[in-house]
Amino acid sequence: MSFLDKVRACNAWDPSDFLPLTLDGTRIGSLRIGALDHLRRWRDRFEVTSDAVRWIQAPPDFDGRTAVLAEVVVRLVEEGVLVSLHGEQYPVTPGNRNQVLCLIDRAAAPFFGMRAFGQHLNGFVRTSRGMEMWIGRRSANRRLYPGHLDNLVAGGLPYGLSLFDNLSKECAEEAGMSAELAGRAVAVGAVTYCRDSDRGLKPDVMYCYDLEVPEDFVPRCTDGEMDAFYRLPVEQVGELVRDTQEFKLNCNLVIIDFLIRHGFIDQNESDYLGILQGLRSPLP
Repeated sequence: MSFLDKVRACNAWDPSDFLPLTLDGTRIGSLRIGALDHLRRWRDRFEVTSDAVRWIQAPPDFDGRTAVLAEVVVRLVEEGVLVSLHGEQYPVTPGNRNQVLCLIDRAAAPFFGMRAFGQHLNGFVRTSRGMEMWIGRRSANRRLYPGHLDNLVAGGLPYGLSLFDNLSKECAEEAGMSAELAGRAVAVGAVTYCRDSDRGLKPDVMYCYDLEVPEDFVPRCTDGEMDAFYRLPVEQVGELVRDTQEFKLNCNLVIIDFLIRHGFIDQNESDYLGILQGLRSPLP
């Protein structure tokens, strides 16, 4: 296995398996062709053709569009098409979070192939032995990737919270971190990827942060999402990413980005350019 393999695993999808979902001529999602029959029943709301799914007669206002999507999603959950609702509202947008057209439950976003946003934080320590990273072990009861390794802090970015406020909340919940320490996190860009998953298409944006923590800092999970934390040499973390399937899939990208920025993957890496390009994949 290689770093490039992990990048490609997050960007594995065939555009021919999906049709664009549009609203007033603007693409807001991508629907798997096999899922189209679930929307054909709402002929007054979705026009399904050979080249697109068009949301027709959509309410002109934000709240009205949100209500229509919520009604559709609840029906899909009742019929077992979607497993459950998450309870967090995500923006439906053709691009950035500030272009939000309405809201959808987080759990339903992949079914419609809508963009999802998250925040991932690399926690690291500079020691006399070299740089070390804090990583977490996801709880065994997590619905997705139970027991896998994860970034020190990572979470979805729901509508209505600023980047700063949400990151501070996640740092407190997942690592027992004070607001003062979380406030030292440095925004270092974003990673984008698009992956065909069993829940639908995931064209995701992950805002990335680096945080140098004191050597005596020990994370403490307060929301039950992590079972354990480990502080490991960065080189060992890189080996876990490259050579194993231990990490939650998209966390690999965040760590690979960290390894590049801090010189642990250098320009002599044979797949260097491919890795760089795969970390910023264009989204449909």
